[in-house]
Amino acid sequence: MSQARTGPVVGVLAGAGIVVSLMQTLVVPLIPDLPNLLHTSAANASWAITATLLAGAVATPVLGRLGDMYGKRRVLLVSLALLVVGSVVCGLADSLAPMVVGRALQGVGAGVIPLGISIMRDELPPQKLGSSMALMSSSLGIGGAFGLPLSAVIAQRASWHALFWISAALGVLVAVAVLLLVPESPVRSGGRFDLVGAVGLTIGLVALLLAISKGSDWGWGSGSTLGMLAAAVVVLPVWGWWELRTGQPLVDLRTSVRRQVLMTNLASVVIGFAMYAMSLVSPQLLQLPTATGYGLGRSMVEAGLWMAPAGLVMMLLSPISAKLSRAKGPKVSLLVGAVVITAGHLSALALMDHPWGVLVFSCLISGGIAFAYAAMPALIMGAVPVSETAAANGLNTLMRSIGTSSSSAVIGVVLAHLTTDFHGHALPSESGFRTAFLIGAGAAVAAALITLAIPGVRRAAGASANASTGTGTGTGGGNVGGLRSVPGGAPQDAAPQAATEGTAAK
Repeated sequence: MSQARTGPVVGVLAGAGIVVSLMQTLVVPLIPDLPNLLHTSAANASWAITATLLAGAVATPVLGRLGDMYGKRRVLLVSLALLVVGSVVCGLADSLAPMVVGRALQGVGAGVIPLGISIMRDELPPQKLGSSMALMSSSLGIGGAFGLPLSAVIAQRASWHALFWISAALGVLVAVAVLLLVPESPVRSGGRFDLVGAVGLTIGLVALLLAISKGSDWGWGSGSTLGMLAAAVVVLPVWGWWELRTGQPLVDLRTSVRRQVLMTNLASVVIGFAMYAMSLVSPQLLQLPTATGYGLGRSMVEAGLWMAPAGLVMMLLSPISAKLSRAKGPKVSLLVGAVVITAGHLSALALMDHPWGVLVFSCLISGGIAFAYAAMPALIMGAVPVSETAAANGLNTLMRSIGTSSSSAVIGVVLAHLTTDFHGHALPSESGFRTAFLIGAGAAVAAALITLAIPGVRRAAGASANASTGTGTGTGGGNVGGLRSVPGGAPQDAAPQAATEGTAAK
């Protein structure tokens, strides 16, 4: 692809990722009012959040596999189309059932991010790939940070339905831009779709994530929660057994258990946990009344504006993290990200008394997330065949979702149990917030330790060498994170070859 076309392609794909991530925070300002708006109970209204989570978790690996088989841009457009349909359904909804259906369709849009990263690997020149993947990977956090104040302003100044009509319009604009500017990837795996594997994964994931996300509502010892956990414990191992024995699996578990892929996915879980801990705690801290002694008394819009710069930090640091990955390897970038996230959560203990302090530690944590999110796709794609990049990235995105879901459950329990009485209402206590920050720091430390277990990869000659020899991802090879991928096979360490060439030149 020519340099002139690289910019628009990256811009469109990153824009698609940001639009999709907006869906995650779109209804946050509506949460207190959803029961009245939908004429239902608070417990039932929460399905408007849960449906998006479940649909996104199931859709990412399935759409990734379909993208590898039939064309990544084609499946990305289908994903955006379902997002638009879901937005229209929500825009017309005045009751719970259509809202849940619409939010589930919006959740399918989560597949856009791993598909976009995989298109970049197939189409972009090596020297542009690292920074572009970093931006695309970070779009999830960027859109989430900007979405909160934007949706709060719209919800306060217009009908709540306007949120969904605007999201539908954005989805259409992005889909048209993808259709006009993004080429279809020539890399296809072909084969037969693993329907049994897709059904098994869906059942197992829905059971697991329902238990995690609804456990506090149902009761952690209730029959519903324990039944869902038991179903997940039974179904997921059986699904794994099937995937290992079928000729064309939905998820290639043999590739997924390679140490580099496995450790990266485990790190993704705990990084997602640490990220969402900050996202859950900071808005509540900003909005609690100042009369509590630790609340900062800001409105929803003001709270969103105090947190919005964190998204800008992610955007600005994405290319820097890509440069670090290119210079030192993506493992170093992931480690730096985990350390910075740890520092951010620990600094929150001293800074949580002021709005500017929340701004500082949220930017610090977001900066660490930018480094971590930029490194993950490079580590994954450096260890899987070119024909499996979308499915592998979809699985990695799923791991992040499991981390955020677990964080929501754990932090929710902490804040629900460590409370203080405020004029007859139980509010999260200061010690609850501090405990949540310590848990977030602990998750980031776990991510750093897991990262140290990722195999060290010597850097190859670099992107410039690839560019000069004409090796690029668009032809089925390329250098991603220091590894030279071989179409249809396992990645090979490019460093020995580079060293041999250097010796021959001497």
